[in-house]
Amino acid sequence: MKTGAKMAATMSNVDEIRNRVILGEFDIKNVHTTDYPGNYPGYDDTWNLQKFQKNFRIDVVQMDETSLEFDMVGIDAALANAFRRILLAEVPTMAVEKVLIYNNTSIIQDEILAHRLGLIPIKADPRLFEYRSAGDEEGTEIDTIQLQLKIKCTRNPRATKDSADPRELYLNHMVYSKDMKWAPIGNQADVFADANIGPVHGDILLAQLRPGQELDIVMHCVKGIGQDHAKFSPVATASYRLLPEITLMETVEGEKAERLKRCFSPGVIEVENHGGKVVAKVVNSRLDTCSREVLRHDDLKNAVKLARVRDHFIFSVESTGILAPDVLVTEAIKVLMTKCQRFLSELDSTEME
Repeated sequence: MKTGAKMAATMSNVDEIRNRVILGEFDIKNVHTTDYPGNYPGYDDTWNLQKFQKNFRIDVVQMDETSLEFDMVGIDAALANAFRRILLAEVPTMAVEKVLIYNNTSIIQDEILAHRLGLIPIKADPRLFEYRSAGDEEGTEIDTIQLQLKIKCTRNPRATKDSADPRELYLNHMVYSKDMKWAPIGNQADVFADANIGPVHGDILLAQLRPGQELDIVMHCVKGIGQDHAKFSPVATASYRLLPEITLMETVEGEKAERLKRCFSPGVIEVENHGGKVVAKVVNSRLDTCSREVLRHDDLKNAVKLARVRDHFIFSVESTGILAPDVLVTEAIKVLMTKCQRFLSELDSTEME
């Protein structure tokens, strides 16, 4: 009986329960998805392809060489999170897997140096390479990239006698990622002539040397995924957040309007002059971080309603530079499609058995 009474009481704001996450002073309401078939009388929540195609959309907000921000609207949080996890851990890249150290007289131990080399992002399109076979120690031109690091520190004969600056006293005393040179295997020199294979960033400091110290290293880069090791992850970060929605429940004027503006991130609330009165206005809810600072003010907390749109996800993808962020998103979608196809195939095989 209590359940029926509660359902009757909430039917007036059922759309809000279904579509909005409400941020309260001490709690967050409507967190879980509830629009599954049969849960709300009068609502047809059965999944429909035409309905999904109508409501689903992706809007690119900002994109450059390394970062991408886009809106993904009309999906459930489970799918959005699956997409995020695929970006982090299942889109393949090329990274240093084996480090053959022939000479290392620097103060950095072999293991530490190898670890640093492994984390250097390598500019090579993983789609052009195959996964290396298990047990294959050498590799071939279709599954391995070979890099060399051969450098020796010497004194600068042109340095002044009274100089104490290492940059003037020594040559090659700072070893950077740009010193990692590509050594083509087989026909790679012809196939990847325009690929410019090597570290994405040339200014990553690897080691410091002094006269007489040297490094002689050969590295093998292979194809892998972040699920196996973080060095294969193609993104520096991939995250999403729900679109904030801020609604003013009453007119806020004067000093309260200025205080309300300061409670939110810059650009969310602005004050305007209407007939000699300063009035607060919501300009861009998207910029808010949902800190709920306004709820600490007793005279303001009832004037504002804080919510997030449940099916509107703001994605931020920052590439390590190996692949462009829009390419990473496309590859993640392909991985997700492959997973779905594999699942359907498993279902078909189970039904046949």
